[in-house]
Formats: sequence, structure tokens, C-alpha cells
Amino acid sequence: MYATILVDDVGPVARLTLNRPDKRNPIGPATCGEIVAALAAIRERPGVRVVVLTGAGQAFSAGGDLAAMHAPASGPSASLVDLLLAMHDLGKPIIAMVNGPAIAGGLGLVVACDLAVAADTATFGTTEIAVGLWPMMITAEITRSVGRKAALEMMLTGRKLDAREALAAGLVTRVVPAAELEAATARLANELAERSPAALALGLRAFYRSQDMAFEPQLRYLETELGRVLALEDAAEGIAAFLARRKPVWTGK
Repeated sequence: MYATILVDDVGPVARLTLNRPDKRNPIGPATCGEIVAALAAIRERPGVRVVVLTGAGQAFSAGGDLAAMHAPASGPSASLVDLLLAMHDLGKPIIAMVNGPAIAGGLGLVVACDLAVAADTATFGTTEIAVGLWPMMITAEITRSVGRKAALEMMLTGRKLDAREALAAGLVTRVVPAAELEAATARLANELAERSPAALALGLRAFYRSQDMAFEPQLRYLETELGRVLALEDAAEGIAAFLARRKPVWTGK
């Protein structure tokens, strides 16, 4: 069905794999379009609770597909803007499993994920300046996770960061030995899959929609969203289960 990605959406944790390892998994209009389509399908499947995004081969993604930038698309396509918006609108947690270099647009995808687990051998960078470009679109993602001076140093110099530097900068949330990457990501994904999907959906939406609001409007908006969470069947079930010292049974409502 897909030419540039692999999709495994059997079970509560779906896995999307960028699948052009011979080219280090570049991101172009075709790949963006396929991920957007896959996310749309996953959004309609209540049995899928969490998404893991990774890359095939030795790299997560080396960045934008420069060869495709000026070539007409031969099939369904989407822009990086479409993709980033679709990721934040999914309503289900997305975990980046960073198995290797995440560069330029590849780094943008990592930061756009809600959480990111990286192998200690992974590298990160905004290297666009080396070819006379600038990381325009992913600026919106990076500056929401990284301080201004650190972000500008990355963009102005194009210097690559190792995994520990990326963790300190806020680009990823966990760093593990490469041999433990799969298991560590699976544990995290399964932990999230056990949470209320309704609460996660409302929480993720509130998180991203409120982050650019002024303080008082943000508080007012979040107060309204808290009311929506408290009205969930899952909230009543969670409180009842806590008081009864039993495991909750979520309905997703």
C-alpha cells in the first residue's frame, strides 16, 4: 500500500517505519503524504492507542529529500506542514524511536513526536546551513522544545549533537544503550497504551492548543478542558478503581 513507509498497526501500539534505508530515509512530499494517510487511518482505529515512529536501517532520517524538492510529485503527497499538523492532531501519543542520525527535517519529526527515546549512538542536527538553506518549518517545532540560544547555535553552525547533548537540550526525552532501544521504547509505549485513551486525547489537544496562549487565557481554556476531562466516563472509572484499589477498565469515553 505504501512505497516509502512500513505500517504495522496490529495491536494497541502501531509502528510507522520510514523505509528508504538506502537513502537514509529522506522526507519528501510522498513520504509526508503516506505518513499523513497512515495517521488518518490510525486515528479512526480505537484499538490503536500509541504510535511509534522510527527509521529502517542505520538512520532515523537524514532530512529533507533534496532531489524531490523541485520535482513534480508522481502520486499522493503532502507538505511537511500537513504532516506536523496531523501529528499534533492525532489525539494519540507518538513516540519517536531514534535508532540513528536524525538530521534536519528528520530532527523536526523527532521533536514533533510527543516523546522521543534515542539510542546512545544517535546524532542530531540542523545542518541545512551547510547547503545554503535554513530549517524554516522545523523552527516551529524546535523553538517549542529548546531554548532560543541553543536553537540558534544549532541552526547557525549546523553542528551535530550526540544523544546526551540532545537530551540535555530537550530534543529527546530518554537516551538508552542502542541494544536496549527496542525494549525501552516498547515498555514506554505499553505503559501509555494502558492509560485512558479519552483522557490522553483531551490532554494532548489541550497541551498543544494552549502552549502559545497568554497566561490568563491559557488558564481559562485549561479550566474548561479540565471540566471536559472530569466529565469523562473514564475519569469516573479511574477514581472508582483507585478507591477500590483495582485496575481501571477504560471505555475510551
